[in-house]
Amino acid sequence: MRLHSLHLQAFGPFADRHSIDFDALTTDGLFLLHGDTGAGKSTLFAAICFALYGQPPRERNARLRSDHAPADLLTEVTLETTIAGKRLQIRRVPAQRKPHARRPGELVDHKAETDLKQWTEDQHGQGHWEGISSAHKEASKEIEALLSLNRQQFCQVVLLPQNDFTKFLRADASERRVLLGTLFGTRRFGRIEEFLAERKTATAKRRDEARADVIRLAERIQQAAGDELDPATGAPRPDDPTTLTDQARLWATTLHQQAATLQQAATDGTENARQLLNDCRTTEQRTRDLHRLQQTHHTTTQELAQLDERTDHYTQLSDRHDRARTARQLETVLDDAHTADCNHSLALAADTHARTLLPAELASQDANALAEAAQEVRGHIGAAQALLPDETALQQLTDELAVLSKERDELAGTITEAQDWLDALPQLHETLTARLHTSRTAQETGRELTVTLSTVTTQCEAAARRDDLLIQVAAADEALTKATGILNQAAAAYIAIRRRRTDGIVAELADRLKDGESCPVCGSATHPAPATPQPGQPTAADEQAAEAAHTAAEQKEKEASQKLGSFQQKAAEARGQAGGDTPLADLTAQRTELTDRLRQALAEAADAGPAEEELTRLQQQQTDHEHTRNTAQQRLGAIDATYDSLHTQREILSRRLAAALDQHTTLADRITHLTQLAEQLETTAKYTAAVARTTTDLRTATQRAEQAAQAAGFASPAEATGALLPDDALARISEELTSWREQRLVLAAHLDQPDLKNAAAQPPAGLEHAVAELEKATTAHSQATSVETQATTRLTALATLGTQLDAFTKSLEPLEAAYRTVDHLHGLISGGSLSNQLRMQLESYVLAARLEDVVDAANTRLTHMSNHRFTLVHSDERAARGAKSGLGLKVLDAWSGHQRHTDTLSGGESFYVSLSLALGLADIVTAEAGGQALDTLFIDEGFGTLDDDTLHQVLDVLDSLRDHDRTVGVISHVAEMRRRITQRLHVRKSPVGSTLVHVTEADE
Repeated sequence: MRLHSLHLQAFGPFADRHSIDFDALTTDGLFLLHGDTGAGKSTLFAAICFALYGQPPRERNARLRSDHAPADLLTEVTLETTIAGKRLQIRRVPAQRKPHARRPGELVDHKAETDLKQWTEDQHGQGHWEGISSAHKEASKEIEALLSLNRQQFCQVVLLPQNDFTKFLRADASERRVLLGTLFGTRRFGRIEEFLAERKTATAKRRDEARADVIRLAERIQQAAGDELDPATGAPRPDDPTTLTDQARLWATTLHQQAATLQQAATDGTENARQLLNDCRTTEQRTRDLHRLQQTHHTTTQELAQLDERTDHYTQLSDRHDRARTARQLETVLDDAHTADCNHSLALAADTHARTLLPAELASQDANALAEAAQEVRGHIGAAQALLPDETALQQLTDELAVLSKERDELAGTITEAQDWLDALPQLHETLTARLHTSRTAQETGRELTVTLSTVTTQCEAAARRDDLLIQVAAADEALTKATGILNQAAAAYIAIRRRRTDGIVAELADRLKDGESCPVCGSATHPAPATPQPGQPTAADEQAAEAAHTAAEQKEKEASQKLGSFQQKAAEARGQAGGDTPLADLTAQRTELTDRLRQALAEAADAGPAEEELTRLQQQQTDHEHTRNTAQQRLGAIDATYDSLHTQREILSRRLAAALDQHTTLADRITHLTQLAEQLETTAKYTAAVARTTTDLRTATQRAEQAAQAAGFASPAEATGALLPDDALARISEELTSWREQRLVLAAHLDQPDLKNAAAQPPAGLEHAVAELEKATTAHSQATSVETQATTRLTALATLGTQLDAFTKSLEPLEAAYRTVDHLHGLISGGSLSNQLRMQLESYVLAARLEDVVDAANTRLTHMSNHRFTLVHSDERAARGAKSGLGLKVLDAWSGHQRHTDTLSGGESFYVSLSLALGLADIVTAEAGGQALDTLFIDEGFGTLDDDTLHQVLDVLDSLRDHDRTVGVISHVAEMRRRITQRLHVRKSPVGSTLVHVTEADE
């Protein structure tokens, strides 16, 4: 790739249109870009990258448009370059805002534009630009295909930004692997490792699932086997996978065989118990039958004896039954006498009771006199009934007066209540007005307190942070002091050891001399008087250890300083937010006081609404009470007039009815009293006549009953009546006699049965002993059956589970083999296996070869830059603490003869070593990209760290690049660079934007 020209406008710090003629600038093969800091030197590199790839070099959203450019000037970049023999023109316009064409002051979106063209010539040799693509991604892909580099690779090998190319030198193996993998496209080897890792994970998952299945099934087998078979012996163990296949199957088979032996023994025991149980059942049944017959004979004998003992009772019961049947024939005559006696007693009792209800002067009268008195009372009732309308009218007047009186009382109470309320109104109004004023004042106070409380709360939180941070500052300061002391000690020790080793370097070199071998200093093969080391002379290992301790102490001191600075800054911020050094306790007390005052103010302010509502209700209540009082006064006047008129009418009627009431409350009571008296007189007269009639009937019936009783053999009617029994009682006696006779006949016949006689003649049956033996036999049979069932169930379960275990273990075996294979491959490729002695990953192994090429290419320039002192060395030795290896870099120092770590180089040494490495990396990446020549290289700063001699050596190397037809652009502030490089591009900055000036030695 060779650059021809670059045109940019409104880009970065460049406000106007600017052009760079690279053909003229690169005539010497080496040009310098210089200017003030911030003028925009690196922006030119960003413009080239943007033109090629549509993005700036950095992975960030850089602002491309110039802040100084006119609004109507679009940000635009145009680059002419030759890539892979094709001359291209690339024009890019980023998305931006521009003025509206017809509405001044309004901005519209301008979409991004891309235009890729190629210079072509026709058959007559006439050239012109021919469009290739106007699509952003398509143009970028076309350029990337021609360069064979993506944007990141291009920036790594063509644009070397300030300090970025030293990162690769000092990176660890992992970081170097990422960068080299991106540049050399070895990601496919990493994907192999990822594939094996995923395959390993997936295989491990399936294997673990299969193991878990075997373990779960083994646990089920142990549960099924129970304690009798000792299933723990030889059982598969999760911590020993080797026991999960063949041993597991053997274990399950052994348990099944043991279970089969126990099951056969249990079956034999069950058969013996069953035979014994049958014999005991037969014996128990014979004994039970004999016991039943003996018990029946004994019971029947006792029952017959009990019936014979009650023979006298049943004889008396038979006589009572016969007398009751004789008395039943006299029942009609006896009933007539009893009825006549009852009627007479009732009539006599009724007459006596009725006379007790009559007045004393009428109680001794006969029936006729009582009837005449009843007629007289009926006359008084008619006179009282004639006055009933007057009594009704009087009651109506009384009711109306009562209603009016009640209403008068209610109206008077209403008037008094309304007036009392109106009298208390001024005090209520004054109280509510004061409440409303207090609430509104509290609202204002609450708003002020809320703002103050928020400020104090923020200060409290900041003060708490401030106090915590001050403690951390003190601790960090103490840690820094300690780290500084350690650093000073480590530095003094390192300097002392290095000085002593330098002083004794001759003895160290002499120690390596061997007779017959040439001295590396003088070349002599004889060593007559080699120097000897002084006592306690430090070695190179001592120096390296001291240097490592010093570096570690320096890093800890730096970290402690940064930590202290961070805490101090945070403490200062917290102190400012807290309002100074006011103690947290004072701020907390102030916040508590403000919180209490705010709570009280809010509580008082909450009363504003209710107070306003109560004032409104108070005004409405005042109107309602005044209306109520006036209405009640008018109504009371009308009622008073009506009440006086009705009261006069009631007095007249009261005097008329007073004589007719005869001390009764109402005429109805008077009429009721007279009616009851007339009825009592009439009833008493009727009862007196009935007494005379029932006396005659009773005398006749009594004579007839006495004659009939004597004729039937009873001494009197009362004795005949006592012998009577009800039908149900007579029937029960008859049934009881019949039952007694039948029971005696049945029991006597039962005792004559032969089986009962034979059973009674035998000894008593031993039923309890027979039952106990049967229970023992039953229990033994149940236990034997249970044992057999358990053994059979265990045998069946073990057979089923054993079959499943056999299938599971056979499924596990190929998974175990597959996992061992993939685990071995993954460990070997990832560097984690012991077989990989260098612990080098596959991708690192491939990249190590590329890195060796890069080191070889870098050393061709580094040897000249370092005046043959330094040589880069690729190291594949194992890293410490199990880290991945294979991509290490060290520097061989010819002065000491030892390899050094890259981070021990000084700033200038690091610069030219890194530059050599970057140039070598560019050469190898270019070759890997298909040999596509990259004719232009940009280096951004770093030359200021070099001394004069080294600077000249580095510039000589850069000059040598021209021998390979490469152009190098350098950005630097070093004055010697301006004297050494004749072609220069000066970038000048100003308040209105930066400008570009092409300066040559002739111009100066």
